[in-house]
Amino acid sequence: MSLYDLIVIGGGPGGYVAAIRAAQLGLKVACVEGRGTLGGTCLNVGCIPSKAMLSSSGKYESLSHLAGHGIAIDGARLDLDAMMARKDKIVGDLTKGIAFLFKKNGVDLIEGWASIPAAGQVQVGDDIHEAKNILIATGSEPTPLPGVDIDEGDVVSSTGALTLPEVPKHLVVVGAGVIGLELGQVWSRLGAKVTVIEYLDRILPGIDGEIAKLAQRALSKRGLKFQLGRALKFIDRSEDGLTLTLDRVGKDKEEHLVADKVLIAIGRRPVIRGLGLEALGVSINARGFVEVDERFSTSVEGIYAIGDCVPGPMLAHKAEEDGVACVEMLAGQAGHVDYNTVPGIVYTDPEVASVGKTEEALKEAGTDYIVGKFTFMANSRARAQGETDGAVKVLATPEGQILGAHICGAHGGDLIAELVLAMTKGATVGEVAATCHAHPAMAEAVKEACLDAMGRAIHA
Repeated sequence: MSLYDLIVIGGGPGGYVAAIRAAQLGLKVACVEGRGTLGGTCLNVGCIPSKAMLSSSGKYESLSHLAGHGIAIDGARLDLDAMMARKDKIVGDLTKGIAFLFKKNGVDLIEGWASIPAAGQVQVGDDIHEAKNILIATGSEPTPLPGVDIDEGDVVSSTGALTLPEVPKHLVVVGAGVIGLELGQVWSRLGAKVTVIEYLDRILPGIDGEIAKLAQRALSKRGLKFQLGRALKFIDRSEDGLTLTLDRVGKDKEEHLVADKVLIAIGRRPVIRGLGLEALGVSINARGFVEVDERFSTSVEGIYAIGDCVPGPMLAHKAEEDGVACVEMLAGQAGHVDYNTVPGIVYTDPEVASVGKTEEALKEAGTDYIVGKFTFMANSRARAQGETDGAVKVLATPEGQILGAHICGAHGGDLIAELVLAMTKGATVGEVAATCHAHPAMAEAVKEACLDAMGRAIHA
């Protein structure tokens, strides 16, 4: 059996991108995947199917708001099976595309679940494959809630929420993070009553607080109900449905909610079980993440790890950046990821996008900063499109160096890219503001927020 320069365990975004980049750099590479299709959680049961459902549900929901545009729609109906089929086709086409890229770049695909019996060896079934280097890119899975049985029928994870056979009458979402809000909005648009419960007194932990409040206000207008400061104790099942017992945090008060479906979306955790890392002596921290250095090396020579199974943002694009940097360093090149310029996006309506420091983090650190804001209500393109919820917010040093940027609004996930580039290249708010932006465009809100940071806003 041939010796590989690199065996990647996991065919998700970080894994398959690392494998392809390593092959481009001239390494002999194999990728091990046991799912049966490439793309990992993101492509199969995460980012891509959820965005397909957000797109389809958004088109359906928009039909009820076209009267103001002078468009009358009669007789529209939901065909959930067709919507699910569209989602599945998108996923299938993209997974086949990755398999094609493997063939094009000369990456060997080894199908099955992997373990590492020793440094330099990867076992798949009864076969042992030899490698100079091993890269763990096994991703993450939904975090379970103690005492709650996720059966993917009545009580579902994000995976089950993407395959519900009918629209629930009342869906309770446990967790007001990215996944809970995105999938909650999907089913709300399709006709479900959706209640989001959250342990904290706010939604979107980690997002700038002011922007999170704008998002909650906008999502409430669109039908989501929020019950914050509540902890789920347990779920009782009966013929009448599911009864949730909740604790009011800090108030010694118990409440009950009745639902027919419950989505548990309290976060994600690394998938590293079964790899044999403990026996090898690979260091794992208290939260279950593999500890790595700046070169993504674990505590065992020749074994590396990236993506969701190491500390840092649990994002597909972060995993891809990890993978490219790791294999480029293995090939003798320079590789680096600036985690302060990795954006995060919530693909609800309106979208929420963030990069860099939040205002809360700057205050806690005692950092001097200036703030610039611009509401989409004052943006002519947003007014023309009827997408006026939210705002752009930039945070910068008194000299104008951008420390963070946060957007709640339509197309926020696209608009944030300009500010990510500005931070990466060291551009100031003044330089962004001095850049000519097309009119009318949503991106003018970015320019105006930067002008506002300098006390020079024109349209605010």
